[in-house]
Formats: sequence, C-alpha cells, structure tokens
Amino acid sequence: MTVTRRQALVSAGAFAAASSLSLSGQTQSAASDAAEAEPVCLSDFEPLAKAKMQPMAWEFLNAGAGDEVTVQWNKEAYQRIRLKPRVLVDVSRVNTRVTLFGQEHDFPILLAPVAAQKLVHPDGELGAVRGAGAAHAATVLSSYSTTSLEDVAAAAKIPLWLQFYAQTDHGSTRELVQRAEAAGYRALCLTVDMAVSGARNREARAKVQLPPLPSGSINILGSKLDPAVSWKDVEWLRSFAKIPLLLKGVLNPDDADRAVKAGVEGIMVSNHGGRNFDTVPATIDALPVVAEKVAGRVPVLVDGGIRRGTDVLKALAFGAKAVLIGRPYVYGLGAAGEAGVTKVLNILQHELQVAMALTGSTNVASIDRSVIWS
Repeated sequence: MTVTRRQALVSAGAFAAASSLSLSGQTQSAASDAAEAEPVCLSDFEPLAKAKMQPMAWEFLNAGAGDEVTVQWNKEAYQRIRLKPRVLVDVSRVNTRVTLFGQEHDFPILLAPVAAQKLVHPDGELGAVRGAGAAHAATVLSSYSTTSLEDVAAAAKIPLWLQFYAQTDHGSTRELVQRAEAAGYRALCLTVDMAVSGARNREARAKVQLPPLPSGSINILGSKLDPAVSWKDVEWLRSFAKIPLLLKGVLNPDDADRAVKAGVEGIMVSNHGGRNFDTVPATIDALPVVAEKVAGRVPVLVDGGIRRGTDVLKALAFGAKAVLIGRPYVYGLGAAGEAGVTKVLNILQHELQVAMALTGSTNVASIDRSVIWS
C-alpha cells in the first residue's frame, strides 16, 4: 500500500482527535487510566488478552516445547539485529505491496495458522478472518480450526490459505485438499516439522483440553499424524493439488533445496513458534541460509518472534518475501475480538511503513542487506 506523508499525518490527527473525544466527560484520573489501557504496540495486547482468557487457554496459547528456549530466542534474535538508517531520501511515498502466487497483498504481513481459536474468543477463527479482512491481510487457516474451513471462507474478504498435516489416511488428506480448493483457498501449507509431537510440558501441566472440532477437521492430538511422512508424500500431493503447495517448518537449507527440486512452490521458515522442538534456532537466524540456498527460485516466508515493524523489515532484508504473525494477532482477538485483530495488524503495518521510510526504502523490492548494520 502506498501512503503519502500527508495521509499519514491526517490519519494520525484523526486518531488523536477521536481519542480525545472518547475521553470527554471523564475525570483526569479516569482519562489517565484509559490512556494507559489503550494498546499502542503489539506487546500491549498481551495483558489485555490474559485478563479476559481462561487460564488453561492462556497456557495453551503461550506454551512452548521443553524449557521454551526457542520461544525466547525467536524474539531475542530480532533484537540483536541493528538497522542502518538513511537520510535525505524522498520517502513521501512508501509502497508496501507484494505479490505472492499471482495475488497482490497490500502488506507483506499475513496471519499464521493458530489452532483452536474459540478457546481465545467466542468468535474464534471467524473473528480473526474478519479482523484480518478489515486490515487487508491474508489468513492461513489452521486445519485444527474450531470453525469449518467453508464457514471461514464464506466470511473472508481477503484470500485464504490452508495449513494441514500429513495423515496416515491419504484419503482424508486428499479430501481436505479438495475441500479447500472447492472453497476458494489460494494455497496449501503442509506442516513438515511435526512428524511426532514434542515435549509439551507446559500444556501437560495446564491439563489443556481443546474444544470440539467441526466435521472434517484433523485432531492433531490424536493418532492421525503420520510419522512415516516423507518426500514421497510431497510428490503425491503435488500430483493432484491444483493450487500452490508450500512447506511450513523448514529450517535446514538442504531441505529447502530439495523441496524446490520436488516442485514445491514456496518455503515457510518456521520452528512452530517454539512449540514442538526446543533449542532449534530462531527463525530469523535460519532465514538467511535458507533464502541463500533457495536463491529466488520460489518465495520464502518466515514466522516466529515478530513483534515490531522493524522485525518485518529485518526479515525482508534477510530474504523473506513476506512474514506471518501468530500469537500477536491472537492476543488481539482475545483482547477485543475482530477489532483487536485489525488493530494489531494496523499497528504493525504502520510500524513497517515507518521503518522503511527511516531506512530509505521506498518499496518492498528495494529492501536488502543494505538496511542492516553489519
């Protein structure tokens, strides 16, 4: 999306005026409290969501594998990367558009698949996809959705992708893919980093019980996952899937290279948000070597640890075509339903525009390692 400086200032002024009006008639103390409660960055949504969520749901959303070291690394790794600003560059227009698989996106920011969203808010996945639509962001729906993929598609205004797992029952996998295609989904994301379930200690301590699933969903806590999944399954999926297939959960550059050679149309550098295998690298650390190995043959995307627009810029500089956020938008959902999801995305989108402007990057294609302080 192209935004001029004047438009940004007018938007900021309108937001400030609306905030001022909303506080009229309140005491100074109440106004101060309201100002403190108004989220202005992604981390502000966490306490708001926690206050409204059941403890078990909170533990499920935030749980990682083992000692949750990778969960922390995902965020800390971004903080270690320094940006190199540029001055006296005309950034009156900053274009954030990016094209993925023939579809243009206003921003290179998508919603990652997150399971069982009705644990977080009664609207669940419908609230998330509606909130994303208001912010012009695409959504990747989890196959462990508490709303049917058809109902989510009916509520979506922006292209949807579907995440899924390899199952021992190939007939069920084929049926799921065909349902997604019939419902208008634009891409498939096969999660490949969960052949077996990892040491989910925090979930076990919290005695997590997930809500019932709609008909046709995959019970990832059951016995349907296929530990024998291999490259043959990727070839089999490619033989009948009519929409692009991405592999989600790639950290090893050799796996990325083999995926491209197997005909996969995209790579998602992901460590499952640190939820399944602890002490694997932060995704931003794995991204550059994967992107170098792929060498532009297919789009590379990344998720995990993104909390700021500067993080998005860093990921793009290290070779990502786009990024996905998971927990942050679900905090927004828990805090304020679909409006919270929209606000999370709007904040991150605005921060990306600012980061691009301050590094002299006038469009996404121009972002490269030159914005990184080495």
